[in-house]
Amino acid sequence: MKKALITGVTGQDGSYLAEFLLQKGYEVHGIKRRSSSFNTGRVDGIYTDLHEHNKRFFLHFGDLSDTSSLWTLLYDIRPDEVYNLAAQSHVRVSFDIPESTGDITGMGALRILEGLRKTGVQARFYQASSSEMFGSTPPPQSESTLFHPRSPYACAKLFAHTMTVNYRESYNMFAVSGILFNHESPRRGETFVTRKIARAAAHIKNNLQEKLYLGNMDATRDWGFAKEYVEAMWMMLQHDRADDFVIGTGETYSVRQYVEAAFGHLNLEWEKYVAYDPRYNRPAEVDALRADPSKANRELGWRHQTGFRELVRLMVDAEMDAIEKQRAGVVALNSSNG
Repeated sequence: MKKALITGVTGQDGSYLAEFLLQKGYEVHGIKRRSSSFNTGRVDGIYTDLHEHNKRFFLHFGDLSDTSSLWTLLYDIRPDEVYNLAAQSHVRVSFDIPESTGDITGMGALRILEGLRKTGVQARFYQASSSEMFGSTPPPQSESTLFHPRSPYACAKLFAHTMTVNYRESYNMFAVSGILFNHESPRRGETFVTRKIARAAAHIKNNLQEKLYLGNMDATRDWGFAKEYVEAMWMMLQHDRADDFVIGTGETYSVRQYVEAAFGHLNLEWEKYVAYDPRYNRPAEVDALRADPSKANRELGWRHQTGFRELVRLMVDAEMDAIEKQRAGVVALNSSNG
């Protein structure tokens, strides 16, 4: 039975990847940060009690800023594969907390790479790189495109990316980077623009919200379904040689088009409800990102399956279902209270 260690397992990508690997027969270990509130909602469906037999999913406390915890987990678990998905991943917020972003998103990857080297654990390593590293370089962007990061987040990701390449070339480690373009799902954090839009459309439809405030609506992105992208991560670590791969759909849509699709799905005229707020603008904008995933298509056999409008509908429907369940729960609670 293969063992995998996932940082950021409680996030969108981490939870989908954990489910995927469990289906593949892996023993999966995930790292989570200590919090005074529960932050494991995305993995509740696969979590089992510690005392159950045949348990294959384990959660461990750790932090990418804490070298000793990372190295101890590597040494104790001795995974076959390590997936570094943890990060301070909100681009706009990275301008407000650049030092923390650099420490977690950038240095965190280095701490794991050096931990693998120092402990001698022979694990294949996956680094979650980002399309934001391309920044202002014109699309389409491939593995050979020049990087021009435009945020502290992108700079930190580029540091982690180049460190992964350096450890591969310097120490002959099987270390790969997946340069993933925007990938979304109902598990996306509520502060990310796609989830924010889908949630607002559903709330406005149900008279739970009056307005949605957004920044730059002209920015264009290559949006795919996160659940499909985690399979590409796994494919990279099964490849016969360590390399870096761009993962995306090859299609681009603007934030405005996302808004139109989300509100249109609920028969709402978005212009009545969406307003501009300059506070959501970035100090340095990334105008256009579009993947050239031909290398991944050719060498990994990976291709996206979910199109843009299907993805938007999927996210909006999930928000509508959540509201319906919440209301049903409130009704049931009120009934039980007499």
